[in-house]
Amino acid sequence: MARPREFEADAVLEQATRVFWARGFEHSSLDHLCAATGLNRSSLYAAFGDKRALYLQSLARYEAGSVERIRRAFEGKPVREGLRSFLAGLIDAIVAGPGRRGCFIGNCAAEMARLDRAAAARVKQSLERIEESFYAALVRENPRHARARARFITAAVQGLRLYGKANPDRKALEDVAAQLMQCLN
Repeated sequence: MARPREFEADAVLEQATRVFWARGFEHSSLDHLCAATGLNRSSLYAAFGDKRALYLQSLARYEAGSVERIRRAFEGKPVREGLRSFLAGLIDAIVAGPGRRGCFIGNCAAEMARLDRAAAARVKQSLERIEESFYAALVRENPRHARARARFITAAVQGLRLYGKANPDRKALEDVAAQLMQCLN
């Protein structure tokens, strides 16, 4: 008879996500993952598969959190107010430090997507879900060009996150965000 799991899978995924997000796939060893999650290798493999499978599950978890943050930012607010709030939160995270890791999805696109079909598919799906979250907010207020605007915002947010990795200056980031807001006119 198999022993029941003695850990919370979501908490383990959260810790693995932090490791992969900070270090990338290649520089995240199983020792790093085991230390962060508190699991030994056999438990990690039994629960999540190999390192790549754990990485892809971590990316899916990150995507779900991103989609939820977007939904909350726009919930019950006009589009401009929701986007302004969302961008302010991103800028605060970048300036405070944690956001300087960039976007885990963007990091995956840069590190793995061109060499790994599953990672490329996961990145594409993640960006589509994020775009869909922006679209859902935009189309309620003004359906005209809502899809194109959602794609633009998705790309611009990725650019802001990347820019913030190299230049976490609040004024510079706020300039980028202000220009993005101008594009909504």
